[in-house]
Amino acid sequence: MKTECIGDHVKLNGKVYPCTVSLTMDLVGGKWKAVILYHLKGEPKRYNELRKEMPSVTEMTLSLQLKQLEKDGLVIRKVYGKKPPIKVVYSLTDFGKTLIPVLEAITAWGNQVVKEKGEFVY
Repeated sequence: MKTECIGDHVKLNGKVYPCTVSLTMDLVGGKWKAVILYHLKGEPKRYNELRKEMPSVTEMTLSLQLKQLEKDGLVIRKVYGKKPPIKVVYSLTDFGKTLIPVLEAITAWGNQVVKEKGEFVY
């Protein structure tokens, strides 16, 4: 029997999912969450650094996705200073770091697809 199918459902933080794939996709799915996590895997970054690395994401979307990732415990937001200009830095939590092998596998798969079926554009 598959592990994800032991019960009828799985539950995390009060939310019920039909399977572990559904749970995972809720945490990291969508167009930007995995990309944000990928950019944070090497080192903590400020908001503007993330914006520069992902120029096609809107400010509103980036802000909302960071808040959701923080709420889900994958990203931590640290604020330095009490008066403007304050410094805000985002980084992966220990829980978020457990996704690094998954992010690297997604990257490797994407690179393979481009090599076989597409092209890298510079």
